Amino acid sequence: MDEKSATRDRILEAAINRIKHYGYGKTTMAEIAADCDMSPGNIYRFFEAKIDIAEAMARKHYAEEHGGLAATARRKDLRPDAKLREMLARRMRDNFQMFSESAKILEVAEVLSRERPLFMNELIALERVSIIAVIEEGMEAGIFAKSDADFIAEMMQAATLKFGIPQLFSKLTLPKLEREFDGVMNLLLNGLYARATEAAQPTTRAKHDAKA
Repeated sequence: MDEKSATRDRILEAAINRIKHYGYGKTTMAEIAADCDMSPGNIYRFFEAKIDIAEAMARKHYAEEHGGLAATARRKDLRPDAKLREMLARRMRDNFQMFSESAKILEVAEVLSRERPLFMNELIALERVSIIAVIEEGMEAGIFAKSDADFIAEMMQAATLKFGIPQLFSKLTLPKLEREFDGVMNLLLNGLYARATEAAQPTTRAKHDAKA
């Protein structure tokens, strides 16, 4: 890593630590610069504005999240339907944990959705790539009925939006979210299954009853 990249990472790490503690609105560029032992003017060589730091923070987080989604999509030990459930459940759990541990980070999500809507659309598009790949895998395996994988992935994202946007679930408990998530995924997957395989797919409630 070159010196410029290292300095940029140091600024970003200082910003993350300060925003987690004080919140986005109460954090200034001058304070971030002071935390890095540099002048306020120097910090603008790396980030033109505080919103650019917020976007860099989000990109860092979502790069890790999308890497996890892609890794799940490539797993050979899971059926495509199980992959979809795990991918979207992991997204929900990771975001819930992050915002539970650092509630002030929610301010970053809110300001980005308001001031950088194109960035948020980009994140959704990147996530859809992995979802499409798994849906197509399921179609090729005869587990899912043949259809337009791109459209199905878009609708699946729309149906599970609540479980990926912290502003929509920050007031709920994780067990409540997981219950709702399981119900939504059961409905979605039941709609995807090829009719010949549908009867072989137990719902979460059916599996729970079987264990009782």
